[in-house]
Amino acid sequence: MFSHVMLGVSDLARSQKFYDALLGTLGLGPGFANKNRFFYRSPTGTFAISTPINGEPACHGNGSTVGFAMQSVEQCDAFHAAGVANGGTTCEDPPGFREGPTGSIYLAYLRDPDGNKICGLFRPAK
Repeated sequence: MFSHVMLGVSDLARSQKFYDALLGTLGLGPGFANKNRFFYRSPTGTFAISTPINGEPACHGNGSTVGFAMQSVEQCDAFHAAGVANGGTTCEDPPGFREGPTGSIYLAYLRDPDGNKICGLFRPAK
């Protein structure tokens, strides 16, 4: 459904360090630069960070979340730990299982250095 997700950031170098570490836990290499942006490509889509091209300050979307699919609880935990170790902050509840109408899922929420809400999500086989 999606080709890419791009988030606005205020400090490209700081955010590149954060996302290189965070997305490295998913097996993605460091982002590659294109002007004022960094791109992270996977077989299923592209994630990017950019300073706003209109010159206005970057800001996070209240109520917005970017979720990344995880292969295991351990990968979720590594994703969260890498984010926190590289300038992110934990938010919501601590990483763990949540029960909902579609079953049990493991969620690990954090905010990037600019306040964008990021989530690692693992859905175990039923």
